[in-house]
Amino acid sequence: MVFAASTVLAACDPSSAFFGFMGVTSAIVFANLGAAYGTAKSGVGISSMGVMRPDLVMRSIIPVVMAGGVGVFGFITSVI
Repeated sequence: MVFAASTVLAACDPSSAFFGFMGVTSAIVFANLGAAYGTAKSGVGISSMGVMRPDLVMRSIIPVVMAGGVGVFGFITSVI
């Protein structure tokens, strides 16, 4: 069964597209705010780790990668 675009769009409420796009926008915004906050906090940790224990600096880079992953996963979730 094939529907024309005009019949499918006529059945939808006009505000449904607005709320759909607002959901996508909020998912991207909050995921990237969380990733930025995590990157900032782990950057402070890397700085203090470089002063106190320079031999463990490479180990403390893992939270930066994980915080970046939060932003990527938020973008994927908003697209899906």
